[in-house]
Amino acid sequence: MKVLCIGEALIDMICTDRGTSSSKGQNFLKKAGGAPANVAAAIAALGAEVDMAAKVGKDPFGQHLIDLLNEMGVSTKWVIQDPSSFTTFAFVSLMEDGERDFYFNRGADGQLSMQDLAGLDLSDYAIVHFGSATGFLPGPLQSTYIDLLNKAKAAGALISFDPNYRHLLFPNNTADFVTQSWHFIQACDFFKLSDEEAMLITGLDSVASAAAALRAKTNAVFAITLGKEGTLLATSHGTEIISSIPITPIDATGAGDAFVGAVLYQLLGTKPAELPALPIDKWRAIISNANKAGARTCEYMGAMEAFKHLNNSIFNS
Repeated sequence: MKVLCIGEALIDMICTDRGTSSSKGQNFLKKAGGAPANVAAAIAALGAEVDMAAKVGKDPFGQHLIDLLNEMGVSTKWVIQDPSSFTTFAFVSLMEDGERDFYFNRGADGQLSMQDLAGLDLSDYAIVHFGSATGFLPGPLQSTYIDLLNKAKAAGALISFDPNYRHLLFPNNTADFVTQSWHFIQACDFFKLSDEEAMLITGLDSVASAAAALRAKTNAVFAITLGKEGTLLATSHGTEIISSIPITPIDATGAGDAFVGAVLYQLLGTKPAELPALPIDKWRAIISNANKAGARTCEYMGAMEAFKHLNNSIFNS
């Protein structure tokens, strides 16, 4: 009944001059981040056991990430500190509507290798989650992702995937991102996309047509987040929109990760083969609860800080 999250753990430097681009901002606030690390923290906040597999620098920022993940209840046994690489940074500017733009200064996260994880037994985990923001960039982490995907499937784990597309990471190589995303989409049991990602990956110009194309090419259950419009849920029963929760957003950082964490928390105990057969009412409840988790996260500055206010009692609200 444990979850393993794989990918980047990094430092978000958030520009606190609201509505100001990073180039013009004067004040930055250090916050722990990285999509897979955020998912792990959300799962822990909701009350489940979760391990993180990542690489950080052997520096104060890497130690901060380890300390905070431990504080959140995430096991960091497989968070490796690299003495020859600095911890990865993401500089984040927040616009008036709560949306963000990013600038990455990549370091240790891309150096995670299978050798680092030689003692990792994937049969210990019911769910293995891949959050790919930097995982599809060239380097050891890219091949580690593929190897771990194959091993997780062989171990019978439920596979979850979130591509976390960032244009700044793939300015001239979007096609490679799309190709790698399709590999994971066709191998996983559940995946989450934003509306932008769904259209990018399918090459189509509407969410409805993108969802139809995805359903034709994968047997996975998936969700396409639509912001204030809700979430498109696609199962063997068909597709439908699950309403979102009205809020006044402060910071959207980590909202999608909270959504994924809430879905995976609720799927613990469900085997991959059982996923497509879950009743539609069960799926509606899962996605509705995940929408609540994402909305709660938007009401606070910084993902991990927001997760301190996250627990499974929100499902009853």
